[in-house]
Amino acid sequence: MPWFVIYTKSRSEKLAANELRKRGVDVYCPLRKIKRQWSDRVKMVEEPLFRSYCFVNLEENERQAVYGVPGVVGYLHWLQKPAIVKQKEIDLIKDMLNDFDHDALELLDFKTADRLKITSGAFMDQEGEVMSTQGKTIVVKLESLQVYVSVDLNKNKVEKVGRTKREL
Repeated sequence: MPWFVIYTKSRSEKLAANELRKRGVDVYCPLRKIKRQWSDRVKMVEEPLFRSYCFVNLEENERQAVYGVPGVVGYLHWLQKPAIVKQKEIDLIKDMLNDFDHDALELLDFKTADRLKITSGAFMDQEGEVMSTQGKTIVVKLESLQVYVSVDLNKNKVEKVGRTKREL
Protein backbone atom coordinates (compact mmCIF):
# COMPACT_ATOMS: atom_id res chain seq x y z
CA MET A 1 0.00 0.00 0.00
CA PRO A 2 1.30 3.48 -0.76
CA TRP A 3 1.79 6.25 1.77
CA PHE A 4 -0.22 9.33 0.89
CA VAL A 5 0.51 12.81 2.24
CA ILE A 6 -2.37 14.58 3.94
CA TYR A 7 -2.49 18.29 4.62
CA THR A 8 -3.77 19.37 8.04
CA LYS A 9 -4.84 22.61 9.61
CA SER A 10 -2.08 24.54 11.32
CA ARG A 11 -1.02 22.91 14.62
CA SER A 12 -3.49 20.05 14.13
CA GLU A 13 -1.08 17.33 13.00
CA LYS A 14 -1.12 15.30 16.24
CA LEU A 15 -4.86 15.71 16.70
CA ALA A 16 -5.57 14.50 13.16
CA ALA A 17 -3.13 11.58 13.51
CA ASN A 18 -4.74 10.45 16.78
CA GLU A 19 -8.24 10.65 15.33
CA LEU A 20 -7.18 8.72 12.22
CA ARG A 21 -5.67 6.00 14.44
CA LYS A 22 -8.96 5.73 16.34
CA ARG A 23 -10.67 5.14 12.99
CA GLY A 24 -8.27 2.33 12.13
CA VAL A 25 -6.13 4.21 9.60
CA ASP A 26 -2.38 3.51 9.51
CA VAL A 27 -0.97 7.01 10.04
CA TYR A 28 2.53 8.36 10.64
CA CYS A 29 3.13 11.83 12.04
CA PRO A 30 6.91 12.22 12.51
CA LEU A 31 7.59 14.06 15.76
CA ARG A 32 10.81 15.58 17.02
CA LYS A 33 11.57 16.20 20.67
CA ILE A 34 12.83 19.68 21.43
CA LYS A 35 13.46 21.74 24.54
CA ARG A 36 11.11 24.65 25.15
CA GLN A 37 11.94 27.40 27.60
CA TRP A 38 9.22 28.86 29.78
CA SER A 39 9.83 31.61 32.30
CA ASP A 40 10.04 29.10 35.18
CA ARG A 41 11.22 25.84 33.54
CA VAL A 42 12.56 24.00 30.53
CA LYS A 43 10.44 21.18 29.17
CA MET A 44 10.84 18.58 26.43
CA VAL A 45 7.94 18.75 23.97
CA GLU A 46 7.13 16.88 20.78
CA GLU A 47 6.39 18.88 17.68
CA PRO A 48 5.78 17.70 14.11
CA LEU A 49 8.85 17.44 11.90
CA PHE A 50 6.75 18.54 8.91
CA ARG A 51 4.31 21.28 9.81
CA SER A 52 0.77 20.67 8.52
CA TYR A 53 1.55 17.22 7.07
CA CYS A 54 0.99 13.59 8.07
CA PHE A 55 1.34 10.35 6.12
CA VAL A 56 -1.40 7.73 5.74
CA ASN A 57 -0.92 4.18 4.48
CA LEU A 58 -4.08 3.34 2.54
CA GLU A 59 -5.28 1.53 -0.53
CA GLU A 60 -6.36 3.86 -3.34
CA ASN A 61 -10.03 2.92 -2.84
CA GLU A 62 -9.83 3.73 0.94
CA ARG A 63 -8.59 7.30 0.52
CA GLN A 64 -11.96 8.86 1.42
CA ALA A 65 -11.49 7.60 5.02
CA VAL A 66 -9.52 10.76 5.95
CA TYR A 67 -12.30 13.17 5.07
CA GLY A 68 -14.41 14.35 7.98
CA VAL A 69 -11.57 13.85 10.47
CA PRO A 70 -11.03 16.97 12.59
CA GLY A 71 -7.93 18.83 11.44
CA VAL A 72 -7.62 17.12 8.03
CA VAL A 73 -7.87 19.47 5.05
CA GLY A 74 -7.20 16.99 2.24
CA TYR A 75 -4.49 15.30 0.25
CA LEU A 76 -1.32 16.90 -1.04
CA HIS A 77 -1.24 16.62 -4.84
CA TRP A 78 1.65 16.39 -7.27
CA LEU A 79 0.93 16.69 -11.01
CA GLN A 80 -2.83 16.52 -10.34
CA LYS A 81 -2.50 13.19 -8.49
CA PRO A 82 -2.29 12.51 -4.75
CA ALA A 83 1.36 12.68 -3.66
CA ILE A 84 2.82 9.27 -2.79
CA VAL A 85 5.78 8.61 -0.50
CA LYS A 86 7.70 5.34 -0.81
CA GLN A 87 8.02 3.00 2.16
CA LYS A 88 11.83 3.35 2.09
CA GLU A 89 11.47 7.14 2.50
CA ILE A 90 9.17 6.68 5.50
CA ASP A 91 11.73 4.23 6.94
CA LEU A 92 14.51 6.81 6.40
CA ILE A 93 12.54 9.43 8.33
CA LYS A 94 11.93 6.97 11.17
CA ASP A 95 15.63 5.99 11.25
CA MET A 96 16.72 9.62 11.21
CA LEU A 97 14.45 10.42 14.15
CA ASN A 98 15.75 7.39 16.05
CA ASP A 99 19.45 7.90 15.28
CA PHE A 100 20.01 11.65 15.53
CA ASP A 101 19.67 14.30 18.21
CA HIS A 102 16.32 15.99 17.61
CA ASP A 103 17.71 19.42 18.53
CA ALA A 104 19.88 19.20 15.42
CA LEU A 105 16.91 18.53 13.11
CA GLU A 106 15.41 21.61 11.55
CA LEU A 107 13.70 22.12 8.22
CA LEU A 108 14.55 25.48 6.73
CA ASP A 109 12.16 27.14 4.34
CA PHE A 110 13.68 30.14 2.61
CA LYS A 111 11.55 32.85 1.08
CA THR A 112 12.39 35.94 -0.93
CA ALA A 113 13.80 38.71 1.31
CA ASP A 114 14.95 36.27 4.04
CA ARG A 115 18.41 36.98 5.44
CA LEU A 116 20.86 34.11 5.55
CA LYS A 117 24.47 33.31 6.28
CA ILE A 118 26.47 30.83 4.20
CA THR A 119 28.29 28.55 6.66
CA SER A 120 30.30 26.37 4.25
CA GLY A 121 31.83 26.49 0.79
CA ALA A 122 33.53 29.24 -1.18
CA PHE A 123 31.36 32.03 0.28
CA MET A 124 31.58 30.85 3.88
CA ASP A 125 30.67 33.50 6.50
CA GLN A 126 29.02 35.76 3.91
CA GLU A 127 25.55 37.12 4.67
CA GLY A 128 22.97 38.07 2.11
CA GLU A 129 19.36 38.39 1.08
CA VAL A 130 17.42 35.63 -0.67
CA MET A 131 16.39 36.92 -4.08
CA SER A 132 14.73 33.72 -5.37
CA THR A 133 14.42 30.01 -4.66
CA GLN A 134 13.99 27.04 -6.97
CA GLY A 135 14.03 23.63 -5.34
CA LYS A 136 17.37 23.17 -3.58
CA THR A 137 18.94 26.24 -5.23
CA ILE A 138 18.79 29.73 -3.76
CA VAL A 139 19.94 32.95 -5.43
CA VAL A 140 21.47 35.21 -2.78
CA LYS A 141 22.55 38.84 -3.06
CA LEU A 142 25.78 39.31 -1.10
CA GLU A 143 25.83 43.02 -0.30
CA SER A 144 29.44 43.02 0.92
CA LEU A 145 30.68 41.77 -2.47
CA GLN A 146 27.90 43.33 -4.57
CA VAL A 147 27.27 40.03 -6.37
CA TYR A 148 24.48 37.52 -6.79
CA VAL A 149 25.42 33.90 -6.12
CA SER A 150 23.54 30.69 -6.69
CA VAL A 151 23.76 28.45 -3.61
CA ASP A 152 23.13 24.72 -3.99
CA LEU A 153 21.73 23.52 -0.65
CA ASN A 154 22.89 19.98 -1.41
CA LYS A 155 26.51 21.17 -1.38
CA ASN A 156 26.49 24.19 0.97
CA LYS A 157 25.22 24.86 4.45
CA VAL A 158 23.26 28.01 5.24
CA GLU A 159 21.37 29.39 8.21
CA LYS A 160 18.76 32.07 8.65
CA VAL A 161 19.94 35.21 10.40
CA GLY A 162 18.33 38.36 11.70
CA ARG A 163 15.05 39.63 10.42
CA THR A 164 13.73 39.94 6.90
CA LYS A 165 12.99 43.28 5.28
CA ARG A 166 9.29 42.35 5.54
CA GLU A 167 9.58 42.22 9.36
CA LEU A 168 11.40 45.56 9.67
